[in-house]
Amino acid sequence: MLPVRDVTRGLEHYRRLGFTVQPYDPPGPDGPFYGFVSSGGVELHLTRTPDLDPKANTSACYSHVEDADALHGAWTASNVEGRFTQPADTPYGLREFAHVDPDGNLIRVGSPL
Repeated sequence: MLPVRDVTRGLEHYRRLGFTVQPYDPPGPDGPFYGFVSSGGVELHLTRTPDLDPKANTSACYSHVEDADALHGAWTASNVEGRFTQPADTPYGLREFAHVDPDGNLIRVGSPL
């Protein structure tokens, strides 16, 4: 479960990364309170946290994929907000990169070397 300041904006961010997105509840005056994003068997939940400080957010998740380089290329081509690290080989046998979304959630991705 990843905290976001605005679920609608969070869903759009992950949609642009190639996820299928779905709000859980009908939007109220402040938009939906909860939402789901899924891709290739991975499902993440977004929950509205209006007072979230992205610089203090410590939420993180890790996803194993077949090709970290290909996914990095697709995600960076989407021109979404946030930060990306470059893919790099690790001493523990994985090729990894990271993405930090606009709400400060860290998504680490890795594939076998």
